[in-house]
Amino acid sequence: MTTTLITGANKGLGFETARRLVAAGHTVYVGARSVERGVRAAGAVGARFVQVDVTDDGSVAAAVRQIEADGGLDVLVNNAGIEPRTEGGGFVPVAETTADRVREVFETNVFGQVRMLHAFLPLLHRSAAPVVVNVGSGLALTRELADPASPTHFYPDVAYPASKAAVNMLTVQYAKAYPQVRINAVDPGFTATDLNHHAGTQSVAEGAEVIVRLAQIGPDGPTGTFFTAAGVVPW
Repeated sequence: MTTTLITGANKGLGFETARRLVAAGHTVYVGARSVERGVRAAGAVGARFVQVDVTDDGSVAAAVRQIEADGGLDVLVNNAGIEPRTEGGGFVPVAETTADRVREVFETNVFGQVRMLHAFLPLLHRSAAPVVVNVGSGLALTRELADPASPTHFYPDVAYPASKAAVNMLTVQYAKAYPQVRINAVDPGFTATDLNHHAGTQSVAEGAEVIVRLAQIGPDGPTGTFFTAAGVVPW
């Protein structure tokens, strides 16, 4: 039985990933900051709940203790993420981007993943087939945002794509350091979720497909790579 933890799993891509992996036979922990929302989400898909705030060392340590006591972990899906928005829900203009705004995004999207990896890798090492899936974004690709012909060229925010570019680097470096663990990043694509006020052009079922696929790879699967639904994408 494969045991999987998904952060930010009470809604959106995390919730759909949890639902699909439970259906595939995984024992799934729905990780969420809110106990009420997390318990409700876990119950809806037949998963377990663990309270975890990726920005808080104590919360992450408590989640490790709970999952370790329950038997261990095979797969970690680092899905929790935020995107900065103005009070009206629009993108933050570059002129209004401050160090504090960027720091807030990095605290969840980057430092949160580092915090989870640091805390859970010792537990993952006990698994016969440990896997990490870092949920990234196509907005991490500098070449695409710099290309006027690219659909993502219009994207104006600074903090979010910078944070996802950092996730790519984390993935490469951790994969090199821990070759016994399958560690990959994935781009779910432009998915309609709360993160983008449901402006995405594909469903959560479509977006979760690549996350679910990479969460189920075996010991001989790829590592240190960046995947979309269509396959491996050059960094």
